Amino acid sequence: MSVAVVFDSAGTLLHTFRIAKNVLNGELIENVETTMLTFGDPERVLCVLHGHSWDFIRADPERLLSEYLQTSQIDFGISCTRKVVEKETIQKILTEDQNAKIGDVQECMRVIWSKIKTEEIVALNNGIIVHTGLGTIEYTVTAGGTPFPGAKETISSLHQMGVFAYIASGDREAKLERMADYLGIPRDRVFGVATPTIKEQIVRDLKEQYDLVLMVGDSINDLRAMRAADIAILTNQQSSDKPAELITTARYRIRDLREVLDIVRVTSGKKEMHMDCRS
Repeated sequence: MSVAVVFDSAGTLLHTFRIAKNVLNGELIENVETTMLTFGDPERVLCVLHGHSWDFIRADPERLLSEYLQTSQIDFGISCTRKVVEKETIQKILTEDQNAKIGDVQECMRVIWSKIKTEEIVALNNGIIVHTGLGTIEYTVTAGGTPFPGAKETISSLHQMGVFAYIASGDREAKLERMADYLGIPRDRVFGVATPTIKEQIVRDLKEQYDLVLMVGDSINDLRAMRAADIAILTNQQSSDKPAELITTARYRIRDLREVLDIVRVTSGKKEMHMDCRS
């Protein structure tokens, strides 16, 4: 039996810290679930900025973010939204926004960097939440993470079992590829800036190639992919506070990524020797 396991990144493979700054009132919201914040208003669209983190941190904090993105030719990708929205619509808002400044991004970055800077392997992503109704950048957001204990060993064990591991995430692809290199996942199995709809389609496409497809996620933006998968696994390794839809969709709920190995064995009938990844 051919088996594929699709992993979300932030909160699933990576222990992730997130922060959002409300550009309109200056409020900083730490430990925020950015996908839930986005889903809280149908007019919100979460976008990943493709600029290098160090370029953001060296820029003039008083400079308008809209101007910086244009002159530096920084592209973006739509990561999460409740409705279908054209990229051109978001591009127009980013071009005309007069509220967000580089300093708003930098403030988020400094908070997250202080939490992960001592880790050996880190991933840092910057983004924005655009409000299409207001026609403005509503939040700047930063997420930073490091692989959960056992993540690398889990991927290695799956490969030894003949199982194909994939990543489908809303994070930008360049960061995901470097993390995939560390975890041992080939870059051609990495899908970045994946909206909930794209994640769902990735799973459906993989079901045409494999006998069994498992989806491992932790957040509301994984819901459609989990519903499309043969087996949905909800991980509570970072947080156990989950929407009811996720809980009812998941066949399995886990608190350690290494539990995926036993689930694969049970559901696929694989008899490979068990590796003790907890030692």
